[in-house]
Amino acid sequence: QVQLGESGGGSVQAGDSLRLSCAASGRIDSNFDMGWFRQPPGKERAFVIAINWRSGHTATADSVKGRFTISRDIGKKTVYLQMNSLKTEDTGVYSCAAIYNRGLIVARREPSAYTYWGQGTQVTVSS
Repeated sequence: QVQLGESGGGSVQAGDSLRLSCAASGRIDSNFDMGWFRQPPGKERAFVIAINWRSGHTATADSVKGRFTISRDIGKKTVYLQMNSLKTEDTGVYSCAAIYNRGLIVARREPSAYTYWGQGTQVTVSS
């Protein structure tokens, strides 16, 4: 089993920055993709960004390209989501997730494909 725990959410103003963290524990090794997803109020959960744990390859949703980046600290088994130039439409519950992947490229973006999920953290961006 793999456990994921997010932290760093909060309420900010449009244009501000915020960094989320996701710490992994349990039976996790290097053969994973770690992703961030978000669910705006009244909408479905959607892919934001993901990273391949072994290679560092990343995949990013068009809506956040140039503003959001993902990174990992292998020793701490932690993934970070740096969010800059936040917009009101970035509001939602942000969840990190993990999927087994022996490849070197982020393989999947569909939420349904990811096996392990954190509890989520709220991000609210006001104008």
